Amino acid sequence: MQTLLLTVHILIAVAMVGLILLQQGKGADAGATFGGGGANTVFGATGSGNFLSRTTAILATLFFITSLSLAVMAKRQVSSEFTLGDAASEPVTAEQAAAAIQAPVEPAAAPVVDEPIAPELAGVAPGEIAGADE
Repeated sequence: MQTLLLTVHILIAVAMVGLILLQQGKGADAGATFGGGGANTVFGATGSGNFLSRTTAILATLFFITSLSLAVMAKRQVSSEFTLGDAASEPVTAEQAAAAIQAPVEPAAAPVVDEPIAPELAGVAPGEIAGADE
């Protein structure tokens, strides 16, 4: 069911992109005044605007519905795969929680480096570096 709905969702999205690209912009009406209005006769005397606008609105509504349906299906699938009851089999007592809060935390040990960072400067004092006095 989810695969079918996802396929329909993708087809609606592709159809919406195609219909939106077919529509004329608001500035296209000015071109029709100078003899460029011949393309509108395919969709009738009123032009393609009304047909394409309604079809786009219908596809946008269907896209919205399929989006919400897919989201609900995904939510149900995730909630059925993991429940909080599986993670904690028995409740934590107040004493266990207090002990966990008061337990000392030891800092992590710094990594030990066996070799010097700059082997060519081993044994050289900071003032003895060549070019440091410039």
